[in-house]
Amino acid sequence: MDLPLADFLQIDFPALLVACLAGLCCGLPGNFLVLRKQSLIGDAMSHVVLPGIVVGYLLSGTLDTIPMLLGALGAALLSALLIELIRRLGNVEPGAAMGVVFTSMFALGVLILEQTGASGVHLDVEHALYGNLESTLWFGLNGWSDILSADGFEQMPGSIRRLGIVTFAVFLIIVIFFKELKISTFDPAMATSLGFNAKYISIGLIIVTATSAVAAFDAVGSILVIAMFICPAATARMWTDRLSSQLILSAVFAVLSGSLGYLLAAFGPFLLGANYALNAAGMIAVIACVLQGISMVFAPNHGTLGRFLKQRKAMQSPTAS
Repeated sequence: MDLPLADFLQIDFPALLVACLAGLCCGLPGNFLVLRKQSLIGDAMSHVVLPGIVVGYLLSGTLDTIPMLLGALGAALLSALLIELIRRLGNVEPGAAMGVVFTSMFALGVLILEQTGASGVHLDVEHALYGNLESTLWFGLNGWSDILSADGFEQMPGSIRRLGIVTFAVFLIIVIFFKELKISTFDPAMATSLGFNAKYISIGLIIVTATSAVAAFDAVGSILVIAMFICPAATARMWTDRLSSQLILSAVFAVLSGSLGYLLAAFGPFLLGANYALNAAGMIAVIACVLQGISMVFAPNHGTLGRFLKQRKAMQSPTAS
């Protein structure tokens, strides 16, 4: 299939870039969620932020970043208060309280979408679930040099700009507070003894998680946000026991999932003779899960096959007399 460069740059390149940036901004903080056994916080945030995003739009009348972020953070704060209220008044265990609040918040967001004018501005239930990757267009690009031109920057889609800023901010936060995040993740008591308040660090991590979820939510939808918070980090964890290496590997897996998933969704059916494309966000999530499955089998230290070969080698080696 002969695809002109201008068509690729204006149609497919921005969607690829959004997919990779969304994977990075969610996947990097996802490493600490996975190691803290709090992976479902990403799932929770993707459900909680929906009513906040909708209310932010209804109050401001725009889809700009600041109203969306403020609305999502407000929804996250409200959900935390509701969880505590239900836990104390109803004597309900925290997991059950979280399940009630998160599903109720998402249902409330869907209800508001359907009953207000928000569903008419591409902020609807379908986009909330599956994202809006395919409609991310970057007009004015006819060659690679146009990307860095003034006109190209002016016509850059807002989702790319937003995700780029959030991804860079997440990267800086992890680099600057790497020591604090590492110690509080593996030994909260030690972090407290060294003067790092583990509770505040956890709150900060939740804020970063919520911000990443908001930045990626409109572009890629809740399904892909959940997958990117968990899969790249969990996949990288299978291949290494070093946190720094895990962060790098998770970034590689996030970019690989985003790029390979989009290309398969956009061009895979055409290569097989079909005249349709698949949903990009869904295919990216599938590829992320496939990479996780491959790692669970073939990773040398933690994979099933790797452990089996090590055990077999240990059994065949001569024992010391």
